[in-house]
Amino acid sequence: MKVFEGIDDLAAAVGTHLGYSPWHTITQGQIDTFAEATGDHQWIHVDHARAAAGPFGTTVAHGYLTLSLVPMLIWQVYEVRGVAMGVNYGANKLRFPTPVPVDSQVRAGVELLSVEEGRGGHHTTTRITIELEGSAKPACVVETLSVLGA
Repeated sequence: MKVFEGIDDLAAAVGTHLGYSPWHTITQGQIDTFAEATGDHQWIHVDHARAAAGPFGTTVAHGYLTLSLVPMLIWQVYEVRGVAMGVNYGANKLRFPTPVPVDSQVRAGVELLSVEEGRGGHHTTTRITIELEGSAKPACVVETLSVLGA
């Protein structure tokens, strides 16, 4: 875990890779819960028999489930002290280059692209690459936008 002692310390790290989260296993329970929460019950996610005969040979996580892991994973990579709150502001350039099979492992690599003063606090842009263990392609690549308020 990388710890930054305030915004100035964070800003000094712009252009660097901040590290990797620990590996996280994607379970069928997570996939099923996400399907319930979103109403997305497509067979490639929840129908074990049909998915076994499908293009991936098993059920796979929803792309947006993979994306939804970003906050949990990046909180394991770095922390900024001295700010009252951080909120999601948006995302740029979201892609899902490869599917995430059930019971596979993912982790997040975090690059800090920018820190700028803006409305409501300091605006940060990070590139998050969700790696899939054993795959040459990442499961997800996204630029996340956040606002850190003092």
